Amino acid sequence: MSARVVEVGTELPALTVTLRREDLVRYAGASGDFNPIHWNDRMAAALGLPGVIAHGMLTMASAARVVTDWLENPADLVEYGVRFTKPVVVADDDKGATITFSAKVDKLTDDGLAEIDITALAGEQKVLGRARAVVRIS
Repeated sequence: MSARVVEVGTELPALTVTLRREDLVRYAGASGDFNPIHWNDRMAAALGLPGVIAHGMLTMASAARVVTDWLENPADLVEYGVRFTKPVVVADDDKGATITFSAKVDKLTDDGLAEIDITALAGEQKVLGRARAVVRIS
């Protein structure tokens, strides 16, 4: 990161991720989270959900990529957290759900860290709140 100028207000390149039902199946297999709300429309509806939803941790991991893709060394991500605010509904079609992640440096600290705010939008809906990463920049 030393060759790059990082200032408060620096915008990271946006990232767009498309999640389809098959991605949810793959994630379920990798994570062991086979909750039927992530693959069964009938069960999701019975629980009052608008449809099958992406795993929250999959959405969270996808959001982290907007930061780790920007870093020269992904290990410079030293802290990361989000609040889940809205589910990402994944339609049973070829389009799935598209989530756009953007991020901006909010604060620089005296000890060589930058605090980055992340925004996650599925359509016009914000799906993560308080999404924040702390990265080492020097």
